[in-house]
Amino acid sequence: MIRTPVVFVHGAWLHALSWESWTARFASHGYRTHAPGWPGEAATAREARERPDLVPALGLQGLTEHHAELVRSFDVPPVIVGHSVGGLIAQHLVGVGLGQAAVAIAPAPVNDGALHGCWSAGGADEPAGAAVLLSPERFRESFGNAVSNEEAERLYDRYVVPVPRRLLDDLGCGGGPRHPSAPVGTGNAARGPLLLVSGQEDLLVPDRVTRTVYKQYGDSTAMTDLKQFADRGHSLVIDSGWRSVADYVLGWLDERGVRPAVPGR
Repeated sequence: MIRTPVVFVHGAWLHALSWESWTARFASHGYRTHAPGWPGEAATAREARERPDLVPALGLQGLTEHHAELVRSFDVPPVIVGHSVGGLIAQHLVGVGLGQAAVAIAPAPVNDGALHGCWSAGGADEPAGAAVLLSPERFRESFGNAVSNEEAERLYDRYVVPVPRRLLDDLGCGGGPRHPSAPVGTGNAARGPLLLVSGQEDLLVPDRVTRTVYKQYGDSTAMTDLKQFADRGHSLVIDSGWRSVADYVLGWLDERGVRPAVPGR
């Protein structure tokens, strides 16, 4: 048997370690897990915060191509699980026929979906530079609004990193036009199944935004599902309630016929 790969794509302001609990959980169910960092990402979040000048000026197209190359490298098409900007990338990749299934958790809005709070979180008041770092206070307000102050502090220390300003600009966070990589083809009937996940207390990507994206897939005969989690904010993949989200995803994959292993060739 060949273990089915799962590629986890983290979002803006979070380090690849944000998937550490998920990779362990999925591996325990038999999946082969991969949580690659973004190009040039430091080994730890603290290192990244200490040297924001080393954050590469990475844009949405480069980030998408980086993950597309990884997804294409597997003999068995992987499952793609993304959070925030990673959720946008997951939708893009499965929409062009890459991967066998995708999960987009609190995904950055695609196409003409409304943007909420991405620039206020990063901060128009931040000094000019190649990277934008959330303060602990802003992280608490925008990511950790549904958890305690103490938990938000722990999450910040372990996972929060600067994000390239170029990426925020590509997403339209500065008020300009979005990069051509932001649109996602929602009409591909041949793609694999897609699950959209929202937190109903999410301030960065409100539940209504994810519901709007879900409706955009209505004309496609490909399988698209929506799961809403009550009382959860944008930190739902890293906070103390992560397991309920991860286990729902595992159950959804099983229901859609995606198995942890496939027969050898």
